[in-house]
Amino acid sequence: MISALRRFGGLAGMIAIFLFFALSLPDTFLTLRNLLNVSQQISMLAVVAATMTVVMVMGDFDLSVGAMASLSGVVAAQLFVLDWPIAAAVGAALAVGLAGGLANGFVVGVVGILPFVATLATLTMFSGLAFVVSDGRTIFGRDIPAAFGDFARGGPVIGQAGEVVVALPNLTLVAVAVVAIVWVVLEQTSYGRRLAAIGGNREAARLAGVPVVALRFSAFAFTGLGAAIAGLMYASRVASANPTQGDGLMLAAIAAVFLGMTLTRDGEPRVLATLAGVVTLGVLDNGLTQMRVDSYVREVLVGAIILVSVGLSEIGRRGIGRRRA
Repeated sequence: MISALRRFGGLAGMIAIFLFFALSLPDTFLTLRNLLNVSQQISMLAVVAATMTVVMVMGDFDLSVGAMASLSGVVAAQLFVLDWPIAAAVGAALAVGLAGGLANGFVVGVVGILPFVATLATLTMFSGLAFVVSDGRTIFGRDIPAAFGDFARGGPVIGQAGEVVVALPNLTLVAVAVVAIVWVVLEQTSYGRRLAAIGGNREAARLAGVPVVALRFSAFAFTGLGAAIAGLMYASRVASANPTQGDGLMLAAIAAVFLGMTLTRDGEPRVLATLAGVVTLGVLDNGLTQMRVDSYVREVLVGAIILVSVGLSEIGRRGIGRRRA
């Protein structure tokens, strides 16, 4: 009963948000252009939240993803200033994200520092490095190759509305690809099942022969790489990079994962449920923006969503635990 209330309550809330904006903004909200715009707006969050799900399946989390997204973006931009080719600069930025994830995995999985403490420390480090690399300024204009910015504005044509050509944004396609990869990894491989075993009972998994340290190490690397991809996507979309551009991603990603957890039968993270949480947050932000609600009010609502979703998830976990006992 409790589990059903949790799941259907979360689903009902998501549907209610969508219907509210559809009815309140009938001329703009449900248009194809706006929906494609929403898909592009949430693409960076979708990438970060999907890869965040990988560590949260184990019962861990990563507070440094927003700072890593900022750092990766400014690394690529600074390399553009030095006339590096786009492929080389992008590759270097991805390597930075992977290295940051491996660093998190080392201090959490090998050294044994609690994820909250470890990733809070690396958040500060990555943020400081972003300011150092960028010299505390926004890198834009001629320093950013036109082809890099054109990627975010382009996409395959899917139709035509009157005289307007409709294209599916490249950033949306990147997000779909990342979500699909994470789904395969978590749901269709032994690697994903082992991560879930660690999340269920870490000590029991270790005694059963699961390489807990190595898996935690690799999961954080996965999340660091996802943050770097999101940072590059954001830099491409705005054709610039600054040391704070990813700051809002961390809380939103955690909110999306917890919101998605209210939809799962066992209250555990699932990447498709996380995607539903991302879409809900994107719809909420888009609708409130169209209604000209202040951005600070939107932040209050995101915080409230985190509290409610975590509460519902915890209620579901306790209910499942009682039934098993």
